[in-house]
Amino acid sequence: MIPRIKNILYATDLTENSAYAFRYAINSAQKHDAQIIILHVVEKPSPTVEGLVQMFLDKTEFEKMWAEKKDGQIKRIQERVKEVAKREFAGQSEMMKLVKSIVVVEGDPAAEILKKTQEYDCDILIMGTHGQGLISQTFLGSVAQKVLNRIRKPVFIIPIPEEETDVTFKD
Repeated sequence: MIPRIKNILYATDLTENSAYAFRYAINSAQKHDAQIIILHVVEKPSPTVEGLVQMFLDKTEFEKMWAEKKDGQIKRIQERVKEVAKREFAGQSEMMKLVKSIVVVEGDPAAEILKKTQEYDCDILIMGTHGQGLISQTFLGSVAQKVLNRIRKPVFIIPIPEEETDVTFKD
């Protein structure tokens, strides 16, 4: 017997057309009477970037600057996600109840997606991929590939169209 789907994790990088995959999360939530947890991961600067910045700022100043930037980014992201949800659910205010929470965390995207899938007891994961071609994925890897290699839950990988769609996370 297939387990009942109650919680859906929708992971997004908030690129312009990544909201396209949100429609799949909405559709799945409607069909299964489930709730959506929207996740965005803010990547911390690499040690190299951190080192370069700290040549001009001391560690305390850098940490303060990073915290302010992260807080501002989190607020902006939450607003953008809410705007897309409102557009998608226009005239259907009860549909906003499908979104259980909007979570923004700092860390490695693949690791955080795996962690949050477990933490929120999600039954499926929905995420978009930009499909940058076989060669670039083979050498560079992608968040989707890293997640697929380690997850123990069903995953829907939605190819993101290159052209602009009618639903975007555009500012």
